[in-house]
Amino acid sequence: MLPQQLSLASRCANLQTLRFRGAESADAIINLQARGLREISGDYCRKITDATLSVIAARHEALESLQFGPDFCERISSDAIKAIAICCPKLQKLRLSGIREVDGDAINALAQHCRNLTDIGFIDCLNVDEMALGNVVSVRFLSVAGTTNMKWGLVSQHWSKLPNLIGLDVSRTDIIPNAVSRLFSSSQSLKVLCALNCPTLEEDASFASNNYKNILLLALFSDIFKGVTSLFVDNTMKERDVLLDWRKLNKKDNNLDEIMTWLEWILSHSLLRIAESNPQGLDDFWLSQGAALLLSLMQSSQEDVQERAATGLATFVVIDDENASIHGGRAEAVMRDGGIRLLLNLAKSWREGLQSEAAKAIANLSVNTNVAKAVAEEGGINILANLARSMNRLVAEEAAGGLWNLSVGEEHKGAIAEAGGVKALVDLIFKWSIGGDGVLERAAGALANLAADDKCSMEVAVVGGVHALVMLARNCKCEGVQEQAARALANLAAHGDSNSNNSAVGQEAGALEALVQLTGSPHEGVRQEAAGALWNLSFDDRNREAIAAAGGVEALVALAHSCSNASPGLQERAAGALWGLSVSEANSIAIGREGGVAPLIALARSDTVDIHETAAGALWNLAFNPGNALRIVEEGGVPALVHLCSSSVSKMARFMAALALAYMFDGRMDEFALIGTSSESTSKSVSLDGARRMALKHIEAFVLKFSDPQAFSAAAASSAPAALTQVTESARIQEAGHLRCSGAEIGRFIVMLRNPSSILKACAAFALLQFTIPGGRHALHHATLLQTAGAPRVLRAAAAAATAPLEAKIFARIVLRNLEHHQIEPGI
Repeated sequence: MLPQQLSLASRCANLQTLRFRGAESADAIINLQARGLREISGDYCRKITDATLSVIAARHEALESLQFGPDFCERISSDAIKAIAICCPKLQKLRLSGIREVDGDAINALAQHCRNLTDIGFIDCLNVDEMALGNVVSVRFLSVAGTTNMKWGLVSQHWSKLPNLIGLDVSRTDIIPNAVSRLFSSSQSLKVLCALNCPTLEEDASFASNNYKNILLLALFSDIFKGVTSLFVDNTMKERDVLLDWRKLNKKDNNLDEIMTWLEWILSHSLLRIAESNPQGLDDFWLSQGAALLLSLMQSSQEDVQERAATGLATFVVIDDENASIHGGRAEAVMRDGGIRLLLNLAKSWREGLQSEAAKAIANLSVNTNVAKAVAEEGGINILANLARSMNRLVAEEAAGGLWNLSVGEEHKGAIAEAGGVKALVDLIFKWSIGGDGVLERAAGALANLAADDKCSMEVAVVGGVHALVMLARNCKCEGVQEQAARALANLAAHGDSNSNNSAVGQEAGALEALVQLTGSPHEGVRQEAAGALWNLSFDDRNREAIAAAGGVEALVALAHSCSNASPGLQERAAGALWGLSVSEANSIAIGREGGVAPLIALARSDTVDIHETAAGALWNLAFNPGNALRIVEEGGVPALVHLCSSSVSKMARFMAALALAYMFDGRMDEFALIGTSSESTSKSVSLDGARRMALKHIEAFVLKFSDPQAFSAAAASSAPAALTQVTESARIQEAGHLRCSGAEIGRFIVMLRNPSSILKACAAFALLQFTIPGGRHALHHATLLQTAGAPRVLRAAAAAATAPLEAKIFARIVLRNLEHHQIEPGI
């Protein structure tokens, strides 16, 4: 026992009520010196054993109430129940969940020794001795909800003779209509039967329509609020507010209070279990009364009822836990009935159990954008940010989940940062770096969403987020954490020149090596996010070379080879990362030598447009090297590029495919082919002439698609700027302005302007037009390279050449005009 536990144990002599969570806490209870302890309630006690429970009973003979659940107590047997019966003669309430068997000896021991036992719950058990329960004549409230293998003939025969039985709960069982009818007709004391989600009853239309005047039946097919209201003499109560009004009554009826208190407890338990199993066909029930019941129960004076109602709200809205899908109608029903304010008030409670369950409900409901907006408007972001600082891991985990879901909305990111949420999330990673996979995944997921915003991205870096996320990527073995950490690093690196996070991530010790290693994860989501991070990081020159040095070329080529049947997202990022690395000629050559050409060609044949662009971009960079160009031909890449060039929905993919084909057949590959490919590869028999003819034909067709005959005729007849502007607009490929070319690539296009092929001349002029259009991200950079390389002279010659095609002449004139535009800008 820990020293602090010993210290507490010695100070608790007068303790009367105790609630705890987990078997570890139960083990500590046995050292308490509270001989007068009357109530013990434990949650999540799956690991609690007979030995521990027996010692608790033996040391606390004054116990009047003992409850363990809702988790299944699978290690508790009838032996422990007999020990409780013998040691705790004052016991009045015993509720246990998930016991495999409660035999007759255990129940008879309760009947013999616990003469004041009025409330029994054997819930979600596998076997309970029905006949023996008929011997506990003191029982007033009995629940066997969810218990299987019940012999309903014996139940109706023996339980109807119980002289004091007022309330019976058989929810979620297979009780038959005949057994219910016999109970109703035979019992002299029964007032309430709860039978929620009992399929056999619900399927019997004649039973559902019966009107039992003396006994209240609560079922999914009944109006539960109306039924509960019927228990009161004062029928002026508003049915929907019956539970609230009962709590406010000045004049109390002890017998009725007993029933209502029990009803709150069993309703909260069964509604939670029904929500967890999520049976089909209950939409009407949840929308018409289930949501309202949970909200009403959330205001109970019983702590465990409040918690289970909040957990029920968190659970019943989720229809696909794996994909975080929620039922919009149910979520908005909670919001419509004032549930958001109620949950936020619970989240501010001093009780950590309520904090965590309320935060969980807020998190799940916030998947709905309307609810998320309401949570933000009600001050929920500040509440969740405060809870994320909790020293209780469960509270912090659920709060981080709430911030994760809220951070999906662009309009909430800034508010989370202002509330100190970014720092709270980063601190969580350091606080729970060991043994807290749930909280780590949620914190990293929230940071990933926040990092997608430029301003929040800088905040993440300022408070140590880069180091925290890299630590997770390097050290954590949980796939969910790895995936979210990699996604967060990808988003941090995605802002280009707007902040320095791209280089900061690359410079963090072990970051690139960790991401390279994660591309080999068995989990597809991890591979996808790691490849995405490497793609974004490769835009930085230093990162690009460092990724290659960390084995990135080999890892990404292997990933591209392995993802032929993977999701489009993974395929896009694998090709994108190779595209980014291949900007460096050394990396481009290494990719070719590692066998990267074939998988990129396979990806270029994808039906997904985004993959067209990344695969075409990578092949364009690779084709700059004549050895790679020959490999592309040998691997059947020409037909794939031709198909992209002519058929892709993406103009950008068509453009880059055309440029790749132009590189391949501008003459350099022919010289290389005479020598042969590198010694590591085997030359294949190909017809370069046939491939060249096919490529040039489709390059020409591509360029002509951007040639408006009317605009070209006007431009040819006039040198007026308006005529050239019209051609520019008809020929513009918006996305091409994001491409950044090296000096060598610009030089190659300049040389291509002198190529004997009129098609290649037109293609080169068309490409230079795209790269220099004013307003393009890198237009100024390209204009500088063109000026440095002496391009104006070559462009003027192309524009004036009598033998040049009209397209080449007009495009060359436009490029010259673009260069003049950039000359008057500062820095040229």
